Amino acid sequence: MDRIRVFLVEDQVSVLRALVKALESFPELEIVGTAQEGESAVEQIVLAMPQLVLMDLELPGMDGIAVTKKLKRRAAAVEVLILTSFDDEQKVYEAIQAGASGYLVKRVGPEKIRSGIMEVMEGGTVLEPIIARRFWNYFQSVQAKPAQKPQDPWGLSEVELEVLGFVAKGLSNAEVGRVMTIERRTVRTHLSHIYRKMGVSSHVDAVVMALKAGLVEV
Repeated sequence: MDRIRVFLVEDQVSVLRALVKALESFPELEIVGTAQEGESAVEQIVLAMPQLVLMDLELPGMDGIAVTKKLKRRAAAVEVLILTSFDDEQKVYEAIQAGASGYLVKRVGPEKIRSGIMEVMEGGTVLEPIIARRFWNYFQSVQAKPAQKPQDPWGLSEVELEVLGFVAKGLSNAEVGRVMTIERRTVRTHLSHIYRKMGVSSHVDAVVMALKAGLVEV
């Protein structure tokens, strides 16, 4: 199996070295480059051609959210997984809106980072449960409270709504699969159908739109 090409953006040298050492211990991962500041990170990433970037938000000059936005314009296929000390819902929202596919805080261990990378590369969105709860709570104000049964303008099936409901609670694709007793790849298929029907490209946009329509709860 080909290794996943990973690029690291982290301004603290000691943290960067620790990350490189930890992630290089996983045979399925290959570290193809590092950067310590935002301005040059995009050019370095484009040249290194990684599949995924592990991105800090606190960078000198251009911050991680701005780097993510610029990178996604230059290389849309490159996945971005945020790894930072910030854990507030506003930062999560800004990072996901910028094009990131997940958000982990630095206190997690190497195995959690590895599993997050794998989840993103399999089409999932990574949010730690505690962050996911706070993130979706950020959207409580947009959650519809209709007096009657809400209308579904997208024609989602009962199974698709169930999948979306679990995603809104912060479950990963694998966790949704276990709860619903279906294969992870089946969850991914359902999500792709949901995205197509709703005209979106991420878990976040799908859940926010479903919240607004009153179709799911958090």
